[in-house]
Amino acid sequence: MRIAALACVAMLAPLPAAAALSPASAAEIERLIAVLGASGCQFQRNGRWYGPERAQSHLRRKLDWLVERDMIASAEQFIVRAGTQSSISGRAYQVRCPGKEAEPSASWLQRALDAIRKRTPSSR
Repeated sequence: MRIAALACVAMLAPLPAAAALSPASAAEIERLIAVLGASGCQFQRNGRWYGPERAQSHLRRKLDWLVERDMIASAEQFIVRAGTQSSISGRAYQVRCPGKEAEPSASWLQRALDAIRKRTPSSR
């Protein structure tokens, strides 16, 4: 019970402010969201599986919320602050691709970001 209470307090605590999101970082995040959308993978949040279009929409809403509050400056911060877990329930997001086991979204998104950066090394 005490751990659950501490987890709730931690989720409600404000995140440290980040520098404004640069156009290059915004473009990199958009590519990351687009990769998820084109992947054919499903995205689980709060115990329900959604198609890639819903996943994109959800992550863009979270991105907009973070940008409006200057709480994001990089793709890594996007993954941690928007793509890892529900800000409401605290439950971890999962990604499940055809023919593969579900995995934490943080791992999937980081691999996708790494692949994007290998294709476009000047993106950072």
